[in-house]
Amino acid sequence: MVGRCGNSTTGSIPTPAYRCRGAQVSVTENVAAGQGGKGLAHGKLGLMASMVIGLGSTAPLYSLAATLGFIVIAAGAQAPIALIVAFVPMCLTAFAYRELNTAVPDAGTAFTWASKAFGPRTGWMAGWGVFVAGVIVMSSQSEVASKYLLLLIGDGSIAKNHTLVVALGAVIIAAMTWVSYRAVEAGALTQNILMALQYLAIIAFCIGLALAIGSGAFHNFAFSWDWFNPFAADNPAGFIQGVLLAIFIYWGWDTCLSLAEETKNPRTTPGLAALLSTVVLLITYIGMTLLAMMHAGVGTTGTGLANPDTAEDVFFGLRNDALGQWGWVLVFAVFVSALSTCQTTILPTARGTLAMGVYKGLPGPFAKITPKYSTPGFSTIFMGVVSVIFYVGMSLLSGNILSDTIESTSLAVAMYYTITSFACIWFFRKNLFDSARNTVFRLVLPLIGGLMMGTVFVYSAISMLDPNYGTTQLLGTSGTFVMGVGSLLLGLVVMFIWSRFPGAKEFFSGRALNRETPVLVPEN
Repeated sequence: MVGRCGNSTTGSIPTPAYRCRGAQVSVTENVAAGQGGKGLAHGKLGLMASMVIGLGSTAPLYSLAATLGFIVIAAGAQAPIALIVAFVPMCLTAFAYRELNTAVPDAGTAFTWASKAFGPRTGWMAGWGVFVAGVIVMSSQSEVASKYLLLLIGDGSIAKNHTLVVALGAVIIAAMTWVSYRAVEAGALTQNILMALQYLAIIAFCIGLALAIGSGAFHNFAFSWDWFNPFAADNPAGFIQGVLLAIFIYWGWDTCLSLAEETKNPRTTPGLAALLSTVVLLITYIGMTLLAMMHAGVGTTGTGLANPDTAEDVFFGLRNDALGQWGWVLVFAVFVSALSTCQTTILPTARGTLAMGVYKGLPGPFAKITPKYSTPGFSTIFMGVVSVIFYVGMSLLSGNILSDTIESTSLAVAMYYTITSFACIWFFRKNLFDSARNTVFRLVLPLIGGLMMGTVFVYSAISMLDPNYGTTQLLGTSGTFVMGVGSLLLGLVVMFIWSRFPGAKEFFSGRALNRETPVLVPEN
């Protein structure tokens, strides 16, 4: 069989290289006929590169710096066990992702898998959840990167200039979009550098805190095994809130799976990288939390981790205790961490919309591949432009609204993780009991993970109904609820409108993407 660009294909598995010279190449016709792949550059990422990108997507240093204080405020001294409990649904969801990727290593991840399992509309909403979460987080992390970069200049006072922060944040989004547009290898190289800098700072910070604790120069706090006892929590409701906060500092590892088509051994490497990423994150978070608690305690004053005045970044207050005159290194590392996740957020989101375009879940331009770099050119640029518009627009309205919108991303994340976990069970339903392995990894673990994530979604939505939740109020309830649920409802509206167009009929009728659609990814 000969493909559209003169490339040979074998069966339903296309051979490498589908690019034609000239303008960007649309592969929608190939996909519909099962005769070609999406045109992404294949075999570019190994296990280490894939795992680094997964870690970079979570921005471990900033994620913990920005949330640890709030976790301690909610869960108290039981913060370490809250981090472990939060790890469980993430790990179980990662198993569901791994199993689905083994069968369908598609860049669309949640969108493709849910479409194959439950049909086009459920799949489309899963893809929308990935897109919404990506845009919101891009806004958050670009602002953090901007602020921390400005803190390094002079006495740091220019970081209080809101206009300058927003302008620099928009430039950062544009720069990371450019890096992601050029080539996935460029993105991987960037991530290797940023992750190396980030973990060097983490190691230096941990060593510095350990030496400070050992020196006895500070008022330190003795380690207690009760920190790992969830039943020792004084406020059970607060502990649950702490777990909910902790869940989403693990979010981002699924970037590994969205790059499956560009990874060596696409059926096995991305899933393993995702699992390894979550384990590395757990070790990092627990280690840093224990050292911070032993040094600063969980008090509500001074450097105490539960001090509401410093909860937005507890490590900033500890930087001089740990690193002395080198405290600026930690500030730089948080900037690097935020910059890292800006770049890695673009990668999965752009590839998700690429897949939606290829299978006609979105208009044709989303299916375009740049002939020079083999990247989803239109989808990448679209992601960057929408992120800039959203970030600048929300910042002009109110900084508080932007903060509440960031919190509402938890609903989108919980939604598509829940859908994916149950999609794993339904997709493999005919073979769940063929072996003990299938029963455990394709039924039991995804079922528990899906139920836990679904509970997170419902609990978060109910909590956000409280008008006092967050910092703004809209329509008689919290702005977080209105924007969180509103973004999902907007997806329903967009899906309905697009489904009315002739170009969408093939997808929404189930002809463009269904259970029998061949795996459109080159194999080594």
